[in-house]
Amino acid sequence: MALGPCRNVIEPQPTGLQGRADACHLALRCLDLTSLNDTDAPFDVERLCRRAQTRFGPVAAVCVWPRFAALARQQLPPSIAVAAVANFPAGGVDIEPVLHEVHEIVVAGAQELDLVLPWRALRDGDDAAAARLLDAVRGACAGLRLKVILETGELHDAALITRAAGLALAHGADFLKTSTGKTARGATPSAWRLLLQAVSADVGARGHVGVKASGGVRTIADALPYIEIVREVLGDAALQPQRFRIGASSLLDDIDAVLGGLPSGAASQGY
Repeated sequence: MALGPCRNVIEPQPTGLQGRADACHLALRCLDLTSLNDTDAPFDVERLCRRAQTRFGPVAAVCVWPRFAALARQQLPPSIAVAAVANFPAGGVDIEPVLHEVHEIVVAGAQELDLVLPWRALRDGDDAAAARLLDAVRGACAGLRLKVILETGELHDAALITRAAGLALAHGADFLKTSTGKTARGATPSAWRLLLQAVSADVGARGHVGVKASGGVRTIADALPYIEIVREVLGDAALQPQRFRIGASSLLDDIDAVLGGLPSGAASQGY
């Protein structure tokens, strides 16, 4: 079944200032503040780490390239996790270079690893190659939170997304993540619902595995459908950083604007 646009998802708008503020505070607590540009330099990472400690509270984690994980850990308090990416963004099947990245991340003192699933191999029917890479990485990063990026926008088919989610869960994922944010189609509410349903249907996962939306979530208005689907499928108890994340950079500007009394979208309009 092809995965088309999700037209039936209601995008609720919080009523009143308190409802809007509550949504912003939740998104802030669950935000992975991210910089994964090819041009990133140490100065960019230092700035990112300063941004992570906002006037309204800290984000959940800062997500960077492996080469910057040690610097980020030095810049941040222990309460903010450091995440770094591996096999990113291509999602290849070659295990050795990925394990080199994983070793660099572990030695740097990071707490979380965002790994791109070999989604092309899975799409071509080679589940075994994807499973081998997942097993190798899981064994090499014991103690780290493993967030597996499925690249749902490139899978296109609901059954294939569900299969990718099941494979990741079966091979040690602590989080299912939608996207790298480096393809034309990032997170969508319809794909997001499939990930949550996969977690809910797995007896071994439903009480502890988390979900992360990434790619195209730029404002608090964008984030609201993802929050509501978590509430619907996994319940309010899952709306905490241990189970729910949003990977973004511009979202923080919108949260800051809204909590500062401006409308959602104001930051991008130059207020």
